[in-house]
Amino acid sequence: MNVADSQRLESALESLGYAHADRPEDADVIVLNTCVVRQSAEDRAYGRLQSIRPLKQQNPGLVINLMGCLVGVRGDEKLRQRFPFVDVFSPPSDPGPLIAFLTQDEARTFEAAGTADRFAMMDGEMQLPQRQRGKLVSAFVPVVLGCSHACTFCIIPSRRGSERSRPADEIEREVRTLVRQGVKEVTLLGQIVDRYGKDLHGGPDLASLLRRLHTIDGLVRIRFLTSHPNYFNDDLMAAVAELPRVMPHIEIPIQAGDDQVLKAMRRGYTQDDYRRIVARIREHIPGCSIATDIIVGFPGEREDQFMLTFRVLEELRLDVAHLARYSPRPGTVSARNLEDDISEAEKMHRFRLLEELQERIAGEINAGYLNEKVEVLFEDRVKGRWRGRTPTNKLVFVESDQDLYGRLLPVQVTWTGPWSMQGKV
Repeated sequence: MNVADSQRLESALESLGYAHADRPEDADVIVLNTCVVRQSAEDRAYGRLQSIRPLKQQNPGLVINLMGCLVGVRGDEKLRQRFPFVDVFSPPSDPGPLIAFLTQDEARTFEAAGTADRFAMMDGEMQLPQRQRGKLVSAFVPVVLGCSHACTFCIIPSRRGSERSRPADEIEREVRTLVRQGVKEVTLLGQIVDRYGKDLHGGPDLASLLRRLHTIDGLVRIRFLTSHPNYFNDDLMAAVAELPRVMPHIEIPIQAGDDQVLKAMRRGYTQDDYRRIVARIREHIPGCSIATDIIVGFPGEREDQFMLTFRVLEELRLDVAHLARYSPRPGTVSARNLEDDISEAEKMHRFRLLEELQERIAGEINAGYLNEKVEVLFEDRVKGRWRGRTPTNKLVFVESDQDLYGRLLPVQVTWTGPWSMQGKV
């Protein structure tokens, strides 16, 4: 989401005559777009902010813009007091304050609009930043801004605001514009993407949106993330199964494998519910890859409860598990009402156990691709090798003297590991 927000803002700055600077030392404007979903991300943001402070001291005319979840939708007066050298504070997905600051009186109308209106005003014919036009194969397209689900551990609703679905016409226009600029694949984004349209009166749902975007000429692949087990219905599964351009890869977090922990997280399902959803996905979409998210060390999580999470992951054999150690986020229900009573050492121990388990499972799943032919969309070149992804989102590296940029080609897999594969065209 932050990548998409940053691209949108960079494009807006270019429309004002600015150009990308390769180094902070050369910039007239520095934007620090922040994430606070975990404490480690927030700490890095503070560290980066302090590192650019000397640039402001050397050049008082430098404009520094702090953007994103660290600021939040309601702003943060304490941040202004702590970092007086920052000129502009911008909420997530909102270029308005910076544009208004740089243009002064010219942007009063823009500044007065609400966040969602400003996002739409920035849409129009969505232009990629100049340095990415014709050079970006895969792009992120936000379709749901904010979240209203309020899991007890999650800071997103308070920082990104309540759930707002973008109109389907606006999304389609943006995707068509991206395709004209060379994009071959889009990933539709939402904190809970399968809730798309639920706040739009008579509006389409995610399955309908996928069917609509599927008709766009030149668009090769469509992905979406992140889904929630409570809203991943059979119609959405049918859309993924029926539409060749919608990739068979589902990101659907479980977060924990114990029902008491899930209830304390306010997730709204049981581990049996999650198992049934995975079974239905595999029935409706054969060969589909599935990714999950898991938090270890949630307040009060006993060893036996953690082992239930371990067992679920071991038995379901999912392709990817994004792992995180619980960290209390200010303003969340769990931070207010639950003691962070699991030691950091124990959290790391549980994290490592799941990490080692998932490495083994992913390695075994990927080994099944050895000597098989897979279709790869090549995105870029890294350290002399072309990098691309399969429909199931497996990372594939290929050595080739050909220009493979943006090409969709069959590749024979010659080596597999848990996190990537190698092959030849």
